[in-house]
Amino acid sequence: MKSSFSLLSLLSAVASVSAHGFLAGFQVNNGDVLKAPSPNNADSPNNSPIRSVSSPDPNYLTSNPAITCGPNSKAGTTVANVNPGDTMSFDWEGADGSNWPHNTGPMITYMASCGDQDCNSISNPADLKWFKIDQVGRKPNSADWAQADLMKGGVATVSVPSDLAPGNYMVRHEIIALHLATTIDMAEFYPGCVALKVGGSQTGTPKSSDLVSFPGAYKDSDPGIFDPDVFNSRVQYIFPGPEVAALSGSGGTGSNSGSSAGSGTNGGSGSGSSGNANGGSSNGGTSNNGGSSGSGSGSSSGTTPAPSGSSKSCSIKKRTLLAGSNKEVLIRPRHFSRVMRRLVSDLTKAKHVY
Repeated sequence: MKSSFSLLSLLSAVASVSAHGFLAGFQVNNGDVLKAPSPNNADSPNNSPIRSVSSPDPNYLTSNPAITCGPNSKAGTTVANVNPGDTMSFDWEGADGSNWPHNTGPMITYMASCGDQDCNSISNPADLKWFKIDQVGRKPNSADWAQADLMKGGVATVSVPSDLAPGNYMVRHEIIALHLATTIDMAEFYPGCVALKVGGSQTGTPKSSDLVSFPGAYKDSDPGIFDPDVFNSRVQYIFPGPEVAALSGSGGTGSNSGSSAGSGTNGGSGSGSSGNANGGSSNGGTSNNGGSSGSGSGSSSGTTPAPSGSSKSCSIKKRTLLAGSNKEVLIRPRHFSRVMRRLVSDLTKAKHVY
């Protein structure tokens, strides 16, 4: 009996360790993978731009300071150089080096300006003001979440907004695991933060109304955090937090970021949904202009079979969302009707002449 109890305890401990994780690696385009120290060695030198964390365990409650960048996060000694439009890859692993263990819930990405100072000099990231650049939920036309690809060894990829002004930024990539979130206060938050130096000559900046704080951006009762219907893909998922920021100062083109979860260290097959600049909220996958205010009204995502691709717009054709529906309508220029009216008018005049 004693040996059986010991075996069960051991198995439980192993399961507990493998059930949690952290942001282990960061990559820009196809460059080197920059690795963070394991939480088991959090005091070891951190020569990466990823802030180290003291524990791989989940963080509960939206008021918890650990939801900013992880428990007792500490800056590294380097920054990652990126340019607008570059692809950032986030490699999430279990604490023991295994694949990411969860498959239910969104992945959301924020950025914050560090002003004139190197982001590694920020001792408390909770002092920063964050704007959302991307969010991904269920895959297009599927009940599966993009997060599930991480369980297969995939990485999450997000584009740097194409019109983002240069400067010092911190990027915050967040996984919200919702497998227990049918009970309030049981959503699991896994944030990871990386120090960036953004180059280029763009001028896009977020509006003050796009900026939020962590803690502060979410409530425990927000849809998308407390979600009794999380396993019912017929019910629309609502992303927590603000809308994806439409950056101003570059012609109002929006953040132009996108995300996916793909296999392999370079983003692989990209089997998640791809992001884009301007559309409305997406239905289950990446949403690049949907979202809620901090009060939790959220951007909608996904009906089942959860059509969850992103909506797009361009300078030639415009798409709009019908009130009370998720259907996009393509609005075309009305040149044809004006030509017809002129033709009818000319024919009428000709009839009177003859």
